[in-house]
Amino acid sequence: MPLADPYDDHLPGEEPVAAAPGTGGEGTGGTLDDPVAAGVTLPAADPAGGGAAASGVPAGEAAEGGGPEPEPVLPEPVRQRIVALAAAVLPGLPAEEVPVPLRRVAKFAPNRRARLGAPAIAAQLTADPLFRQRVAARVLSDAGDLGAAVVEGTAPAAADPVEVAALAYLARPQGWRELIDASGAAVRAEADSAVVAELVREAEQRATRAEHDRAVARVEAEKLRDELARVREELGQLREESRQLARSLRETQARERKATEMLATERGRAARAAADADAELRRARARLAEAEAAAGVARASAKEARSVDDARLWLLLETIGQAAVGLRRELALDPVDKLPADFVADAFADQSGTTAAGTAARARDTDDPARLDQLLALPRAHLVVDGYNVTKRGFGEMSLEQQRKRLITGLGGIAAQTGDEVTVVFDGAERMHGLPPTPRGVRVLFSRKGETADELIRRLVRAEPSGRPVVVVSSDREVADGVRRHGAYPLGADSLLRRLARS
Repeated sequence: MPLADPYDDHLPGEEPVAAAPGTGGEGTGGTLDDPVAAGVTLPAADPAGGGAAASGVPAGEAAEGGGPEPEPVLPEPVRQRIVALAAAVLPGLPAEEVPVPLRRVAKFAPNRRARLGAPAIAAQLTADPLFRQRVAARVLSDAGDLGAAVVEGTAPAAADPVEVAALAYLARPQGWRELIDASGAAVRAEADSAVVAELVREAEQRATRAEHDRAVARVEAEKLRDELARVREELGQLREESRQLARSLRETQARERKATEMLATERGRAARAAADADAELRRARARLAEAEAAAGVARASAKEARSVDDARLWLLLETIGQAAVGLRRELALDPVDKLPADFVADAFADQSGTTAAGTAARARDTDDPARLDQLLALPRAHLVVDGYNVTKRGFGEMSLEQQRKRLITGLGGIAAQTGDEVTVVFDGAERMHGLPPTPRGVRVLFSRKGETADELIRRLVRAEPSGRPVVVVSSDREVADGVRRHGAYPLGADSLLRRLARS
């Protein structure tokens, strides 16, 4: 059923209730930044158990002056419960019934409202009796039978004293101060009981540890007694071993004396042997000096004999060189500016059809690719290459220009490595354009109109003197047979391609 407005001994009989100045009543300018206005808060418990009110007015003076009685001293759990109850019902109040300082607090989240708005809520509950009565009405309605019992001034024995004190502070029925005092006493009694229980628990734990320590001490004492018996037994064994070691020491000392005497004897013998060895060493050194002197004489003789041989060899080489110079002078041979192949090239440029006389056959056929290296190692060798026969066999997928460039570049490397004369012949009515720069030692020829590269190669071979090694690289059977008849060495294109790949 609905509860009547609770009795409040702070409200005068017929006069309206006015909010304390600056405490957040309707129309005031208080804000949440200064929630505890005019120094009014819910009174806290006095640590020393005193009864002074939070407002600072002594109880005796308030009674004598006839003014309102001071706020009672609230235990901390009671004060926290009062703030929590007020914060819980604050959003449910109409906006016009909520004091201005608490309107922002009412918008806080439930878990933050009681924690952050506690000072402002406590100040309004203390300073604004009307607001406290509105909060009390909501709280008592929610409390049900417990709220009705508190309004009647009684407290059930099984009820939580903190809850009873909080409801009594808000409702303020007849005798509410006694309810708060009884709750404070109950809270203090519970705190004292908790302290006593904690002390009892600690005492029991200490007793348990002491009993455990006594049991451990008894076990350790038994172990120590066993260890003492074992140590005594070991001590007896050590004493017996000590006596045996003493006897062994005396025997060892006797043997040491004998060994010392034998050592002195052996040292004398070693000294005599060392003297004999030194004498033998001196004799060996004398023999070594004689042998070194004889070796020096032998080295001098050998050096002199080698000098004679070197003189003879130099004279022989000088004679051969002078003979060669004399033969060159007698034949009136001047140094040449052109090689035989150069004459063929000049004649080819002049369209001369004359050829030199054939020479005797001087080459032998071989299909060994390694033969190319052997032939190029001969002095003043001349390498003649059938250009397109080699390139089309080795890298025919390229254009003719790329084939010529790759072959000429590879032949330049061979000419640089061996120092031999290299001539490469291509089919063509006139000299091709776009040729790469000719490497040093490489001659590039193109057959003229009406003549093939095979014929030009045979003319080059016939122009060489008899006795000069000429190597012709071509896989054409007719070319090989033709140059072989004129004394050249025909080799297949594969031998040159493998040589280029290796380079």
